[in-house]
Amino acid sequence: MTTGCSWMGWGEDETTEDETAGYTEKDFYEKIQSSLNANNWTMAITNLQLLESQFPFGKYAEQAQLELIYAQYKSGKYEESISSADRFIRLHPQHPNVDYAFYVKGLSEISQSSGFFDSFMPTDSTKRDIGTARNAFGTLSELLTRFPESPYTPDARKRLINLRNQLARAEIHAANYYFSRGAYLAAANRGRYVVENFQQTPAVPDGLAVMAQGYKLLGMQELSDHALAVLAANYPEYPALDKSGAFDFDKRLVDKSDSLLGKITFGLIDRLEPPAYDSRATYNRSVRDAALIGDNADKREEPRSIWSWLTFGLVD
Repeated sequence: MTTGCSWMGWGEDETTEDETAGYTEKDFYEKIQSSLNANNWTMAITNLQLLESQFPFGKYAEQAQLELIYAQYKSGKYEESISSADRFIRLHPQHPNVDYAFYVKGLSEISQSSGFFDSFMPTDSTKRDIGTARNAFGTLSELLTRFPESPYTPDARKRLINLRNQLARAEIHAANYYFSRGAYLAAANRGRYVVENFQQTPAVPDGLAVMAQGYKLLGMQELSDHALAVLAANYPEYPALDKSGAFDFDKRLVDKSDSLLGKITFGLIDRLEPPAYDSRATYNRSVRDAALIGDNADKREEPRSIWSWLTFGLVD
């Protein structure tokens, strides 16, 4: 217990300054490349930092700084990667590979907005803090503006589309929350912000619905009718619209579980749910495709016989 995991030999590949005494700059760089090729990010980071401290103006110094940004990103040290990228951009604004620093910085900021369990179970990242997503959007936007011919531009553009969709959806979540608190003007303003600033995103139909609902609750019938006219003209298949184009102000597009009061009274007494809009199943391709895959999987699954249930699958 007191020796920890040292008996297993872990940590023996760590590099210390004594072990690298007498190393030339080339020796350092070759050792670093070996670590990077083996995906040994911890050793690579240690040697990159030693290389920079011992040869700050050497032949490989600037390249080592770029590789340090990447190694920190791959090892999950996103804050350190962002800090190293900012430092490189500040010190070498005219470097031919400064676009790479912007790109990896953006990737680190995107990874910051993802939780640990995102890779194992479906989660909705738009319901979490979007501060880092907003930072990533700014970083990648600057990359596209300053380096339109960069080899990283195509991937950055695709990531920007996804980030833009996330930012727009987060505004709709905020509007739904304001509805639940009775802050109808704040909700309507969130919907208007989506419509004005996030055109061509799947959240625009919900933004229009939020505006229509919010303005109606505020007694601003003309503004509500205008939002509904735009919604019906551009998104006639919106779930809250009937075949004639009339808007159902009582329809809730977010499923809510029964309240405690409703459960106690067996549904006889329950409070009215506040307006809530989420039409991603209709307009967001990724959500729609995921639902179709799930439906097809359910259809392919054959019903189990009574013998299978009784014998826990041993006899079927």
